[in-house]
Amino acid sequence: MSKPHFINFRKASYFFTLLVFFISCKKEEPVDPRITTLTKEELAIQAEAARNSVTPILVEGLKMDVWGTDSLVKDPIALQVGDDGSIYYTRSPRRNNAEFDIRGHQDWEIRSIALQTIEDKRNFLRTELSPERSAQNEWLADLNGDGSHDWKDMLEERNEVYQLKDTDGDGLADWGQKQVYDFHEEVTDVAGGVLKTEDALYVAAGPDLWRLQDKNGDGIMDEKKSLSHGYGIHIGFGAHGMSGVEMGPDGRIYWGIGDIGFNGKGDDGTEYNYANSGVIARSNPDGSDFEIFASGLRNTHEFVFDQHTNLISVDNDGDHAGEKERLVYITRGSDTGWRINWQFGKYRDPNNNTYKVWMDEKMYLPRWEGQASYITPALMNYVSGPTGMVFNPGAG
Repeated sequence: MSKPHFINFRKASYFFTLLVFFISCKKEEPVDPRITTLTKEELAIQAEAARNSVTPILVEGLKMDVWGTDSLVKDPIALQVGDDGSIYYTRSPRRNNAEFDIRGHQDWEIRSIALQTIEDKRNFLRTELSPERSAQNEWLADLNGDGSHDWKDMLEERNEVYQLKDTDGDGLADWGQKQVYDFHEEVTDVAGGVLKTEDALYVAAGPDLWRLQDKNGDGIMDEKKSLSHGYGIHIGFGAHGMSGVEMGPDGRIYWGIGDIGFNGKGDDGTEYNYANSGVIARSNPDGSDFEIFASGLRNTHEFVFDQHTNLISVDNDGDHAGEKERLVYITRGSDTGWRINWQFGKYRDPNNNTYKVWMDEKMYLPRWEGQASYITPALMNYVSGPTGMVFNPGAG
């Protein structure tokens, strides 16, 4: 006859408690610090504050409203609306401590103009901002906390790409995810261009155009490849870096950079040296069939294709007295005429001649009789400081 089994209720209760504890712990999903969500109550308060903070004057028939509040939208640079209605945007803290403006470093001007490759720039920064010169460079924040103000501090801050969604369809973004936190060499510029396709995310952050992919479906880009390298040769005016990554009507990716220039190779080894002017480049989505589409630009900040596939952009002026920004028509192989040399340097030297090529030859004006025939002139002079544009092919 088998012995009766008695239950030790104290032990059973203890193990049952442990079981419940582990089950409850397992149900709680870990918080991903890269994802931010907002409740309707939080959004309502933030959206109302945003509406009250601006007083826009709109053309009759247009309406403007808040879509994303500053809890999710933090200093966006480049922005793209995805096919699903979500928004991708780039952000960069590198603007203050890594992407220098030559106007704050006029003693660098002549040496900066002499730079012709990214390696020239790297060597210049490592020399000028060497640890041995820390005392002369205390204006550069000691971001890595090693007690030295040098080029290694430029490696700390990274470019970022976010995706935003309106998950409940109420017209306000309530979900955001940081998908990219990368690109931070001493020669790396801010991320000034972004494009999301079905297969990849493209980010323009000089000196590279990057193609990133999410291989495991968690929204975080975990594979990257440089499709093109060599952008941002000079230390020029701030915000003259890469921008305007677009899908062209021919299925190719187009992107541009301002007059801090490009010097690099195509996928077939062809060398391209446009170190002293802005360019528009293009390639297939995988980086093949690369070419420089157009050159001689100063700082185009995005571009559009019209309904006839013409490529049109706005180009900022050279800050000379009497000059105006331009609306430019960009064709394959065209040269708009600008060189970074026209910007500064000899014009402040009293021992040099005062002839200004860009101004004295009226290269900034639309077509006029006697104008140089090797450039494609502006369509028209334009409003001051254009920094973006979009084309509406419909009835809008």
